[in-house]
Amino acid sequence: MEAENKTLNDFILLGFLEGRAVCSILMATVYIMITISNFAVFSIIKVDSHLQTPMYFLLSCLSLLDICYSTVTLPAMLVNAITGNRRISYHICITQLYFFVCFGGSESLLLAAMAYDRYVAICNPLHYHIIMNKTFCLGFVSGCCICGALDAVFHTSMTLKLTFCGDHHINHFFCDILPMLEAACSDIHSSQMLVKVATLFFGMSPFLLVMNSYIHIISTILKIRSSEGRQKVFSTCSSHLTVVSIFYIAGIFNYNHLSSGGSFIIVQVSSFLYGVLSPLLNPVIYCLRNQEVKKALKKAITRI
Repeated sequence: MEAENKTLNDFILLGFLEGRAVCSILMATVYIMITISNFAVFSIIKVDSHLQTPMYFLLSCLSLLDICYSTVTLPAMLVNAITGNRRISYHICITQLYFFVCFGGSESLLLAAMAYDRYVAICNPLHYHIIMNKTFCLGFVSGCCICGALDAVFHTSMTLKLTFCGDHHINHFFCDILPMLEAACSDIHSSQMLVKVATLFFGMSPFLLVMNSYIHIISTILKIRSSEGRQKVFSTCSSHLTVVSIFYIAGIFNYNHLSSGGSFIIVQVSSFLYGVLSPLLNPVIYCLRNQEVKKALKKAITRI
């Protein structure tokens, strides 16, 4: 009974440094930028008839997912930074863990789906609309979300079985899997095995699929005779590949690296890369550099 009572105590997040005002301004600015840019992209794609294609449908889903993904952590972190209160209740922590894992896993699979979309568009353009039809795209996105939700259920269920030690300190600025495992005083072997399996399914496998898609894409691009056309397509694909690589490599590293006090700064940086930087850069790299989206955005602004 005593162990159960301890489990239900508040957690104390240790990830916040001194300089609350600077942290608050930075987090507020980043969250506002993520929300506005992704919502703008989502809205433009939904209302502009010229953007009703499989590629833009997947991009709109990515924008919506990025808003949800960042909303799980950044507002709570902002409140903690402003108030200086590093406590978070057990139930809120578990809820944050569930949705962070759910949206993160869904985004990992969706990025792989988007790479496949680009592979079909560039390497097999004549069959693009046959392969990437509406039913297939809806099924693709639904599958990504269902798999992400199931992954979150497994991790959350395993975490609920843990008991936590002492002062319930979590060596992070939000509730994530490995920092909570590090804070546990019960056996975590099963949870660690689940993390390794999930990393393989949601990290390594999608990343290898993305790399395989882009290898074929680059091979096709090199066959384009027009240097201008080749440069244009290669520039777009290299930008996509850069952002995707940051997301996957940071995520894979983070979930295969049991954090310790001496390496906590590395965990912070990797969490920032895949949890904050990726949602911030996605609308810029995927959409706001795109000429069709720019035209639609200008058209929408002139109507206001």
